[in-house]
Amino acid sequence: MTTPHVPKVAGIEPVLPAPAHTVDPHGPKAPSGCAAGAPSDGSPDGLSDTSAGGSPGAAPGSVPGVVPDISVVDQLAAVQDRLAGWISDLSTLHDLTERLARTRTLEDALHELLRAGASLVGARRGLVVLAPSDGLGPETTVGLGLGHAEIGHIETVPRRALSYARILDGLPERATGDDTRSGPLDDTRHPTRDGSRAAGPRNDAPAGPCTEIAEPDIPGEKDLDPRLREVAARLGYAASYAVPLCAEPFGRTGAAVWLYDEPAEPTARQRHLVGLYRAHAAEHLARLLELHRSRRATETLREELLPHRLPRIPGVRLAVRHSTGPRGGGDWYDALPLPDGALGLAVGSVTGSGPSAVAAMGRLRASLRAYAVMEGEDPVAVLSDLELLLRLTEPARSATALFAYTEPPPGAPGGPPVLPGGIADPFARKLLLAGAGHCPPLILGDLRTEFVETSLSAPLGMLACWEAPSVEIEPAGGETLLLYSDGLLHRTGEPMDRAFTRLHAAAAGVPRASRHDPEAVVDHIVRTMLPQGLDDPSSEEDVVLLAAYFEE
Repeated sequence: MTTPHVPKVAGIEPVLPAPAHTVDPHGPKAPSGCAAGAPSDGSPDGLSDTSAGGSPGAAPGSVPGVVPDISVVDQLAAVQDRLAGWISDLSTLHDLTERLARTRTLEDALHELLRAGASLVGARRGLVVLAPSDGLGPETTVGLGLGHAEIGHIETVPRRALSYARILDGLPERATGDDTRSGPLDDTRHPTRDGSRAAGPRNDAPAGPCTEIAEPDIPGEKDLDPRLREVAARLGYAASYAVPLCAEPFGRTGAAVWLYDEPAEPTARQRHLVGLYRAHAAEHLARLLELHRSRRATETLREELLPHRLPRIPGVRLAVRHSTGPRGGGDWYDALPLPDGALGLAVGSVTGSGPSAVAAMGRLRASLRAYAVMEGEDPVAVLSDLELLLRLTEPARSATALFAYTEPPPGAPGGPPVLPGGIADPFARKLLLAGAGHCPPLILGDLRTEFVETSLSAPLGMLACWEAPSVEIEPAGGETLLLYSDGLLHRTGEPMDRAFTRLHAAAAGVPRASRHDPEAVVDHIVRTMLPQGLDDPSSEEDVVLLAAYFEE
């Protein structure tokens, strides 16, 4: 009868027992202190070790010539159990890293990092501090199971006593106490209270920068800062485990710490899994950090190129809502006071996205302001000059624009006359507008809600010579003129004809009590058109909504 063959699994060379015909059934058994299937040296894999000599299948320290009672089935079961543990760990890491990869913002990624790390180390609460070492920010603190007040209590602890702060500052490991350790998993592991082997150098090793810090018994550790023990008792945690977050090209980007309700610390297996997970998490955070900085730079540039505040014009109240897409677009608006109390209103959009589109938008808006001051009473001339400039300076771009010139109020220099008796004609204030491929404005009042009939026209830069007639309207007192970008329509996800219908319905549905407040009007339209909110990260469309309310 041949000996059964035990397969090799994942590089493990299983040890075969001696052939059955060489075993003395009446011979002495293994010492009673060793359980069947478990080597006397306590090796965790449950397999025999032949490095100390003796025949295959003999455990170290066993009596020579005595074959332990270990069957092939027991060895296969041990190998299968070990393999099942590896597969379980890999499956867990795969699921957690997939969840992390689906996050699209820094805040979501930090929350997911805390949640996944807590499940790996067996903690319930924690916090992560984002503080890139290059000092360019952003700096933020996100908690898991901790409110702002509780995080504030933790931050009152002296910085030198906080484990995550020591990691961020690159301070050396505390050399006192057997329960504070740092360092990657290596061969210098030492036993912990639960019998496992924890990572980190022994206390007689030279101190280096903190790479992980475990504080398994904060109330009982006398070398810790009293303030730390006081805050831990107030918040109800008794142990902590902190790790750094490092990734190129930023270096150290932050640190995460998990808090235990009772004295505890992660095992070597848990540390190893957390180490693998945070390597992926740190790289993902670095990518999101770079993207976040790029978006913030584009948003800052865009904000600086748009009006910081709306002007105050007699007889007109203004309100605006705008949002930039994730990549930064070229939608813009403007409201500028003109000579003799007149008002110029403009909205537009430049093709493309990103910093180059934002810069082109800034140049176009600045040029329109100059043309509006010189010849604003003729909107067609303003857009004609703008089109010529765009064609000469940026021939690869096109843009849509709409410019409206509002006459001075009745009785003002250059404005319409006042009727006999000192009563101003409510329909005397005229508004001239011209559009170049832009969406038609919407007029909203107690007696009407309708789109302004503008003539069809091509965007700027599309034809050899742009020209379109202007349109004259007479808004009554108490009516509101709405100018908007096509991003407001695109964000609805509906075809353009249905989006226009939806906008008309949203304007008509403004409560009568709110129609004399342009701020309330734009808020109602945004809520109705965009239930997901104005700052929707899932949409790449810019949104501009400018309202001008003409007082009675």
